[in-house]
Amino acid sequence: MESLFDHSQTANSSNSAVPLAARIRPQTLDEFIGQGHILNPGSLLRRAIEADCFTSIIFTGPPGVGKTSLAGIIASSTSSEFISLSALSASVADVRESIKKAIENRRFSGKKTVLFIDELHRFNKAQQDSLLKDIENGNIRFIGATTHNPQFYIIPPLVSRSQVFNLQSLDEGDIYALLTRAVTHEKGFLDKKVVLKEDAAKFLSSICEGDARKALGALELAVLTTKEDSSGEVKIDLEIAEQCIQKKAVNYDDDAHYDTASAFIKSMRGSDPDAAVYWLAKMLHAGEDIRFIARRIVIFASEDVGNADPRALMLATSAMHAVDFVGMPEARIVLSQAVTYCATAPKSNAAYKAVNEALVDVAQGCLKPVPMHLRDPHSSGYNPHGSDYVYPHNSKEGFVKQDYLGTSKKYYNPVDRGYEKQISERMQYWEGIRENGN
Repeated sequence: MESLFDHSQTANSSNSAVPLAARIRPQTLDEFIGQGHILNPGSLLRRAIEADCFTSIIFTGPPGVGKTSLAGIIASSTSSEFISLSALSASVADVRESIKKAIENRRFSGKKTVLFIDELHRFNKAQQDSLLKDIENGNIRFIGATTHNPQFYIIPPLVSRSQVFNLQSLDEGDIYALLTRAVTHEKGFLDKKVVLKEDAAKFLSSICEGDARKALGALELAVLTTKEDSSGEVKIDLEIAEQCIQKKAVNYDDDAHYDTASAFIKSMRGSDPDAAVYWLAKMLHAGEDIRFIARRIVIFASEDVGNADPRALMLATSAMHAVDFVGMPEARIVLSQAVTYCATAPKSNAAYKAVNEALVDVAQGCLKPVPMHLRDPHSSGYNPHGSDYVYPHNSKEGFVKQDYLGTSKKYYNPVDRGYEKQISERMQYWEGIRENGN
């Protein structure tokens, strides 16, 4: 648990054990770099901060874009106490203790308290629910931060009570400005004279994918591992900067999450197992929920493979249960089997199209009464005199000419691929029986 005093001490500390990003953390809105779309003069958030009139805010956006720093600035700008929790480690008891402190502050000093919870999506429903009453009665001013879409990962009552602001990845100009400020900042490298070469600064600005923390961490590593030259300067050139970023981390914010999942599905639909496995690997490397991947494969097996290979749905469903049972890292093998099977299976979306077209007809008012011969004999609307239902199993073919819809409308049109080719031939045979009246 971190108070505003702790937050300020961290931000102002010159201790080399404190990461550079924390040492030079901005203290005012004027020092904050980036996010002009929500912080420019006249913007809603800026007005709410300046007027000191907010109750609950949720910041969403990728890592390293300033969510935590902005929460601290808001607390100090509104003369509020600041209590910071991480949902990775905090419990309901921690939340309750923080709220108790906030109530005491309000009662004895009249001072408001900002309760900041990082990684808010990590809280379960009960933990999120525990915040609602104290937000409503004003015991706390709440700020939550998440890298996930609040509509999917935060409970609706909390979202509805909050102003949601999306923080964007910093552009290269923002990162460049942060890096150049870091080398001259009074709390940056106090005991070193750092010279950051232009090409090194541009490289770090482009390679860190809008993540300020990653860029500043790379700069600090470069400075700490580079010796002073004869003039007493620590010169960071392109070669040194490249050595400090040996592996480019996968950018996997909300957009990347959905874009990668889209590429994954489209690769399977396009019958390209190599591409599908690559996108699977990217999702796994980025820490994607294996249950999310398994669900997407199950949907694909029905939507895009369908009856062209009915075994695909059985395999995908089995894979969904298996990955939940075995977990990672072995789940990758199960997922790869399901993915390569679905990617190489014959494709048909005929069943998917059939139900969609039928739903359109029903929604547009094409509501047909159930024919009398198909009604339940025990229902109040059943008339035995109008019923002439014929039991198909009593016929040699197991099929009889009989109206089941009251119209000749066709919804299901199987393709001429895989097992659905056999289904198509069978349906054509039945159609011949209908036409011949046999």
